[in-house]
Amino acid sequence: MPRYPIYIISKGRADTRFTARTLDYMNVPYLIVVEPQEYLEYAKVINSKKILVTPFKNLGLGSIPVRNFVYEQAVASGAKKHWILDDNIKYFFRLHQNMKIPVNFGVCFDVIEDFVDRYTNVGLAGFQYEYFARRKYKLNPFSLNVRIYSCILINHAIKHKWRGRYNEDTDLSIRVLQDGWCTILLNAFLCGKVPTMTMRGGNHEIYKDGGRKEFALSLQKQHPKIVEVIQRWNRWHHKVDYSAFRNNELKLRPGVVIKDEINEYGMQLVQFKESQSIFNYENT
Repeated sequence: MPRYPIYIISKGRADTRFTARTLDYMNVPYLIVVEPQEYLEYAKVINSKKILVTPFKNLGLGSIPVRNFVYEQAVASGAKKHWILDDNIKYFFRLHQNMKIPVNFGVCFDVIEDFVDRYTNVGLAGFQYEYFARRKYKLNPFSLNVRIYSCILINHAIKHKWRGRYNEDTDLSIRVLQDGWCTILLNAFLCGKVPTMTMRGGNHEIYKDGGRKEFALSLQKQHPKIVEVIQRWNRWHHKVDYSAFRNNELKLRPGVVIKDEINEYGMQLVQFKESQSIFNYENT
């Protein structure tokens, strides 16, 4: 089980609540953070002990206020780090020999926590998106000093909070890297996230009117030296040059000894009946 608290931020998705349902299936503890006007809707389908209510509602500022509320709650809890998850994650996988194997318990969080805690200077860590792990391409177990999205382990020793309106994950990753911290994007485990703008709720309200160029330009304005605005797949995108941070090196915590052996964390490759599969949890 994860040692650091997990928070899911959610709005307008009591009916889908993909991440909460996934973590319930995996028996992983969490708090789902909602605005007060939606509490009763979420309480109909989630144990009220798992619901944390914000002191504000409908600010029109996207997810930034709730992200900073979660940060404050996590620090106040005494934890040294916390997880913040988007509410549209349906699966977690282990990537093994180019096979994406569903993970049916909380080991994926445990593994990355242990890995990150070997070092003194990891500011952010998280999981690669499942759809970026292409079938016939080789991936290293992790990528160093890149952006961390959607499923993020945040070290409370970093000095930055969330800001802006768009691209907040990328912006925070860049600021942390600029301070000399490292970021770790785990490829050995993946999260299966529903693509942005394919379901209502969440940040859909601030992104629904298009304006992708405006989103990209906002990040370029924040970080003009390393962000370029480009067109790709007939859409505007930001392109970040992370090579500026290649010299941010991991610093092993004193006294840590890395054993030359594989720790499977109790994982076994087993054949589940369809009714037991994580892919079928929505019908259970």
